[in-house]
Amino acid sequence: MIDFTRLDYLKDGNERQKRTYEVLLKHRIFEKLKDYSPILAGTIPIEIDIETSDLDIICEVDPRLRDNFLNTIEMNGLIPSDTDFTIENMVTRGKECIVVNFTLEEFPIEIFGQNQPVTQQNAYRHMVAEYKILQEKGEEFKQKIIELKKQGIKTEPAFGMLMNLENPYEDLLKL
Repeated sequence: MIDFTRLDYLKDGNERQKRTYEVLLKHRIFEKLKDYSPILAGTIPIEIDIETSDLDIICEVDPRLRDNFLNTIEMNGLIPSDTDFTIENMVTRGKECIVVNFTLEEFPIEIFGQNQPVTQQNAYRHMVAEYKILQEKGEEFKQKIIELKKQGIKTEPAFGMLMNLENPYEDLLKL
């Protein structure tokens, strides 16, 4: 299985993965976020992204260090000075989180911080489960997922539709 906790798998991937790797390295995103154990999650790592897919970067953020996290993002050159961004505090499945959205070169970026180790966050766990399913079910299944995504269906519901999952967000975590 791919070690998703490292970025180097991207440099040997498809064109979009290679470009992702270049942009993340060029802007030193993971280096600047290193204190928060960043991992790239979502569809790009598992090659089911579409043109509008964003780079989902998940981080572990202790609520006591929230201001440090925001300073890292705002003041450390993580977001180019001429770029608009949003910061949103929310509760996801009973856990407080912070979400920062901006665009870096051609990529929409979402940085998601939650007080939980990144490999235990649902975004990571969903990605790993989806990766294993894709490996098991093959290219035809993968293309069906991509087609559903192009129709506007989010990733987990797309898996749910093709696998007859009643609650794909929860059921994928059980796989």
